[in-house]
Amino acid sequence: MFNRPPSAPRQRGFTLVEVLITVAIVAILSAVAVPMYRDYVTRGRLAEAFSALGSVQPTAEQHWSNARTYVGLAGLNAFPRASQNFDYALSAADNASYVVTATGKGAVLGFVFTVDQNGNRATTAAPAGWTANAGCWTDRKGGECIH
Repeated sequence: MFNRPPSAPRQRGFTLVEVLITVAIVAILSAVAVPMYRDYVTRGRLAEAFSALGSVQPTAEQHWSNARTYVGLAGLNAFPRASQNFDYALSAADNASYVVTATGKGAVLGFVFTVDQNGNRATTAAPAGWTANAGCWTDRKGGECIH
């Protein structure tokens, strides 16, 4: 049999099986982590709409107390302006009611959130894989309400 001389250094390294196992583990972790990260980033972008729509009600009530109407609310400086992720629109504004809509664009295309004069929140549309909810603003795929 062949024996190496006692003074020769031992060969060190990884076997092909060890490398393949490591690659498989990394692939499995990536398959779970990447979609979760993508959802986390989307939820962060949705927070922009929630904040903007949440600021509408005090502005609207101040406008109503001064003018006794919600008409013209969209022209105020405090009304949310379009951003990289959302466009905001006032609809159904009259003396007693209004609806403000945040419509997603870009990375959050497909999301539509609303708030009315009574503070009623709704997710009226959501992209594929997400669930809309007529009773709240959702920030989870299953349609759970934010608090």
